[in-house]
Amino acid sequence: MRQLSARDAGFLYSDTSHSNANVTLIQIYDQSTAPGGKVRFKSILAHIESRLAGLPIFRSKLQRVPLDLDHPYWVDDPNFDLEYHVRHIALPKPGDWRQFCIQASRIHARPLDQNRPLWEIYVVEGLDSLLELPAGSFALLTKIHHAAVEAEGGNRIAMLLHDLTPHALPPAPPKPWFPQRTPGAMELLLRGAVNSVLSPLQLRTPLARRLADNAEAAWTFANDLLARPEQLLATRFNSVVSAHRVFDTRRFMLEEFEAIRGLVPGASVNDAVLAVCGGALRAHLQSLGELPGPSLSAVTPLRLPGRDKPGSSSGSMTWLRVQLGTDEADPVQRLRRVQEQTAAALGPEAAHADPQSVDGSHQAASTLALSSRMQSLLSLGNVRRSPAAACTITNVAGPSAPLYLNGARMTYFSAIMPIADGMGLVIAVTSYDGRIIISPTSCRELLPDPEAFTQRLRDSFQEYLALARAPRPAAAAAKPARSARPRASARGAASPASPKARRASTAPRAARAGRPRSAAPAG
Repeated sequence: MRQLSARDAGFLYSDTSHSNANVTLIQIYDQSTAPGGKVRFKSILAHIESRLAGLPIFRSKLQRVPLDLDHPYWVDDPNFDLEYHVRHIALPKPGDWRQFCIQASRIHARPLDQNRPLWEIYVVEGLDSLLELPAGSFALLTKIHHAAVEAEGGNRIAMLLHDLTPHALPPAPPKPWFPQRTPGAMELLLRGAVNSVLSPLQLRTPLARRLADNAEAAWTFANDLLARPEQLLATRFNSVVSAHRVFDTRRFMLEEFEAIRGLVPGASVNDAVLAVCGGALRAHLQSLGELPGPSLSAVTPLRLPGRDKPGSSSGSMTWLRVQLGTDEADPVQRLRRVQEQTAAALGPEAAHADPQSVDGSHQAASTLALSSRMQSLLSLGNVRRSPAAACTITNVAGPSAPLYLNGARMTYFSAIMPIADGMGLVIAVTSYDGRIIISPTSCRELLPDPEAFTQRLRDSFQEYLALARAPRPAAAAAKPARSARPRASARGAASPASPKARRASTAPRAARAGRPRSAAPAG
């Protein structure tokens, strides 16, 4: 039996009837690499069962203290039923990307049953019409509450099911498991009384935390109004969210983002991603006639360099409010403004660091480590540590090597993130197998056409890529700055207007071989 920390319990207390702290990892697999070219649901079920011993949180449920006088506990679920948590569905024909995004968004939006372990896995078949992904692909949607992610760590959850080779040994028989005794109400009350005496200043009840959050929100609003009125810029995404979610994605080549960062000396891949997102946000709000005059900002995580070794990325994680340059028409100037802010936050040590070393796309870190405190930032009631912003842009660092599930090779990795009142747009930036995947999450009322937004992500990226590939003046080419020199793109020097460049950013979409096209925009 383990008690939830105050932060983990805060994720639970933040759940409302129209928003919750669910995180959904999305992985798509090519089953042609599996033995026999087919992966069956019963083999996936057996595979998961064989690895449950490595992740106790999968068999743990919440045990609340009577009257919520203390934080809940994780206890063994005596009625644990694996087949309740692992479910099997299929898309109807034609099985295109638009259908998949709608289904994934609906699954993500549904709250988890807090009387059971806080996770579900959906095996989704019928993905037969996705361009650039083989016909017959299947997906895994792993939905887990943020409190459970924090309890065990995202890396263990992500690596639980996967192998580094398609020829892994067959799953071993599951080890016998016997649930421990669940404590009674009187025992929990006594524990709560002891904790209250030992930690009298901690807010250990949901009501106390909500009162504190409301007081903090009032203080922050007054402080911003009097001292920083420029931070009160609000967009459609800074309002109450509905219970309906939307999700879409675009995939880009990592090498092409490295070329883009070369437009500004010292810029990192993360800087380039932020600038591309800023261009998309600018174009989207401009098309709606809702673009404010001053620049909008995003809240984003930043890993500080380690103090023990210059240039290392083993330092602490911080949250940074970055102006995205949405008031800037020149994309290079937009990237420069982003780079100046992140460089100032990193301090003098950043001058000795490889700009890539602070990028989640180059770290084999925990899959959800960079979003560990996201939920506490999603509400405007928690902006004393992080000022109000138009959106959150967070890294979800993916594996650096190809992964396999029952021999099927993972071809796509992304995430649907939690949103909340006051922060209705969260953009997840994932990385896997030489690609960067940018995936916005919002609600249906605030972003009724997610494909339009991801099309603007693609347009912003192509605008930067065209500048990065343009011939450089002879004077500038004579003495290039080391950090500004773009690497050669994996797709060569083709113009962005060429078919090769048009494939640089893609959402998985419908195949051409006699199948209906997907509603997803062309890459």
